[in-house]
Amino acid sequence: MADGFAEYVGQRHERLCRTAYLLTRDWQAAEDLVQTALVKAWTAWRRIGDDPDPYVYRILVNTHASWWRRRWRGEVPTEALPEGPAAPDFETDVARRSALWAAVGGLPARQRAALVLRYFDDLTPEQVADVLGCSVGSVKKQLSRALARLRVDPALDDLKLEALQ
Repeated sequence: MADGFAEYVGQRHERLCRTAYLLTRDWQAAEDLVQTALVKAWTAWRRIGDDPDPYVYRILVNTHASWWRRRWRGEVPTEALPEGPAAPDFETDVARRSALWAAVGGLPARQRAALVLRYFDDLTPEQVADVLGCSVGSVKKQLSRALARLRVDPALDDLKLEALQ
């Protein structure tokens, strides 16, 4: 195996899976996405350099975008809420989380990728720009537009009121 690749995967696999999950909103698809991205990274590992994160994140985002363009969106499987007693706020928490995921999932792929990389992975705007292959200004514009869309999303009105209390 290429020098340092196994160590990199050991250190970053969980974080890459979480990022991929936020992009795909499906654990199985996220694991497939990470596996595909790591295979692509492994083939270019000797050329990547000292900091492989931007390169691997770019592969992750680009692969997700190409999968998203090809994906059929006719049916969306959902799980039923569990039967029996639930935690006092379980249904409310599920509803909030579902509303938030639906709103984030409704964002264009670039905006969602910028949002996930910036606020979940805590990358700087410069690092996000490097991953997405665009300028810092473009990243800021994508983030601004994404947050503006989330602010006016009527499905999130209940969340906004609760945040103010």
